[in-house]
Amino acid sequence: MTLDWLQPSAFLGSIAYAVIGVVVFWLCFIIVDKITPYDLWREIVEKQNQALGLVVAAMCLGISIIVAAAIH
Repeated sequence: MTLDWLQPSAFLGSIAYAVIGVVVFWLCFIIVDKITPYDLWREIVEKQNQALGLVVAAMCLGISIIVAAAIH
């Protein structure tokens, strides 16, 4: 068994792709937050809107899957 994943280039590449993925995810989330007609954070946290929380969670999973597929 080899430890190819532990080489510095592979390790730093994984870290770089992880950071890029997180940045792309947050940019997409901010864009979705801006195009919705209401403040997502206030609706979910303060008003306890569970249906909107579920929709936002599904959107987050969808963006995450797209980003992971694009990076992979």
